[in-house]
Amino acid sequence: MEREDGVETLSEAECLRLLSTVPVGRVVYTEHALPAVLPVSFEVLDGRLVLAVRRGSATARGLDGTVVAFQADLLDPVTRTGWSVLVHGRADAVRDPEQVRRVLRSGLRPWVGDPEPLFVALVPELVSGRRLFPTGQGPLGQGPVGQGAAGRPLLRP
Repeated sequence: MEREDGVETLSEAECLRLLSTVPVGRVVYTEHALPAVLPVSFEVLDGRLVLAVRRGSATARGLDGTVVAFQADLLDPVTRTGWSVLVHGRADAVRDPEQVRRVLRSGLRPWVGDPEPLFVALVPELVSGRRLFPTGQGPLGQGPVGQGAAGRPLLRP
């Protein structure tokens, strides 16, 4: 992990671990030849990001079989601390019935309800992330970890 004052560059393993701590992120894809960004529910399963979208939606059509970006974060505007992770990779609809059942059992559902969601698996090819600290402070005992506005720890969830 590389570190500048107030910013720590995260390893891929730490990025995936942090992603598993939040339920919603943003997927970036192409719709009508323009970039589109949409919040989506997701889970990290077996090293892949599995996104839940509405079946038959423009989003579902725009994701399947394409290269996308995905971003999630946990930031505190009061303390100006937190983390952000960015993932690039190929997205494909989950078609295997056993895999679909497994994801359904996990409870993953689209942010906007759908009785028959489509699950899209994103295989991470490029993963990057940063953890933000108050100015002059850093990881591993180099200053207080801090808590978010809701009282949750931000730097080491």
